[in-house]
Order: sequence, then C-alpha cells, then structure tokens
Amino acid sequence: MKKIFIGTNWKMHKTIKEGQEYCRELNRIARDKDERMQLFIIPPYTSLTTLRDELDSSILLGAQNMHWEDEGPFTGEISPSMLKEIGVDLVELGHSERRQYYNENDIDLNKKVHAALGKEMIPLLCIGEKLEDKEMSISEESLSIQLKICLKNISSSQAKNVLIAYEPVWAIGAGGTEAPADYVHKMHDHIRKVLVELFGDIGQDIKILFGGSVNRGNAIDYLKGSNVNGLFIGRSAWDLEKFEPILNDIEQFLQLN
Repeated sequence: MKKIFIGTNWKMHKTIKEGQEYCRELNRIARDKDERMQLFIIPPYTSLTTLRDELDSSILLGAQNMHWEDEGPFTGEISPSMLKEIGVDLVELGHSERRQYYNENDIDLNKKVHAALGKEMIPLLCIGEKLEDKEMSISEESLSIQLKICLKNISSSQAKNVLIAYEPVWAIGAGGTEAPADYVHKMHDHIRKVLVELFGDIGQDIKILFGGSVNRGNAIDYLKGSNVNGLFIGRSAWDLEKFEPILNDIEQFLQLN
C-alpha cells in the first residue's frame, strides 16, 4: 500500500499554548507509527510560527487559507510568501466554510492553487457537493465542475504535488450527516476518473482524502475504498485521546493490507 495522508484542520480552535501541548504529544505518538502514514495538522495562523518549531519534521504543517498575491492592499489576508517564510508545507484551499461564509469561488481558488505550487507548497484543494446537489442527483457533475475550474492550466508535472480533499458539505461539522462508505467510495472513483481525464497517468497518483464526520467507527470503512488515499479528520482529531486510537486502527489496517 502506498503512503496515505491523515490530518486535521483545527479551524478556529486552540490557543498557541494548547497547540504546543498538542504537538508535543502528537510528536510522541507519531514516532512509533508506520512510515506509510503521513500526518499533518492545520492550525490557526497565529500558531504557525511557534508550532513550526514545536512539530517534528515528519509531520506536515499546513495553513487554513491564503491569498494568491505575494503582497498588496488586501487587509486581513496572508500571502504565499509569508507562509513560505514560516516553513508551511501545505495550504488548505476551498474549505466549504470559506466558500459559504466568505464567498470563495472556483476561479479564485484556481489562482491560489497556482500560487501555492509556485512557492513549492502543497495545495490541499477541498471540493464537495451541497445537500441540494445530492438530492438532485448531480453530485458527480458538481465535483467535476469544481475540479476542472480549480485545476485549470495546472500541468501534469504540477498536478502530482496536489492533494484533493473530498468533503461533502452535508457531512461536515457538528450537524453533519455521516456519509455511507459506499457513497464515499463512488465519489472518490468519480474524482479519480476526472483527474485521469485532466492529467493522464499522473491522475492515478494524485492523493484523494476524505473528510466529513470521520470518527473511529467509520474511518477504516472509508479507507477500504481503492481511491481513498487518506482522511481529513475534524473534531475527532482535536482531542488526542480520541485521535490516537484512530491512528492505531489505521496503522493496523496498513499492516494488514
């Protein structure tokens, strides 16, 4: 089995002190884990500099968003150069909350993907259908549109450095509905098909992660999908007493496959 990515976005949670305590414990947990498991965390901006020094180099550090310009009159924004200077490894782009509350769109996300790749950071592109898309049976069409716009003019050589996070909007957050594993597998298969259409053989190697109410009870069922290459875990990963058993289960799964 190839390397899988397992990570979490803290959203607007954890102070710097809380983040330091988390990272120290995660470092301990990670040292004994199967090397095929690539861990990553995505804290708030205010913690990035401190946690870069705290986190073992084997664990990737991500940012929750960024602007596509290196500098300019964009109050409240953070540039690719600023994140690169900190030592950020990956950038989460297009989370459904950014789309819903801050009007982010696929055209601007395409600019951000290009900007991240230009700074040799990994773009973690989030895509997902809304509940009404699912109810109208146009989930696959919705995902295709997002992929084709967000990855427009990305070369095949660049595409191998992109991560895709499939997060159905209706499955995210405290009020999210757990997505059936067979549905997730079907959507991942479709995403793979589109990636191959866009990038040829390289599309087979792009990692596709699933995120949406992932917990210990469903994590392994999701990973059983042939095109599920990792998990993007929310609140179940914010408390290491809950996260560590999930990581142990995943390690056992890796060893059996």
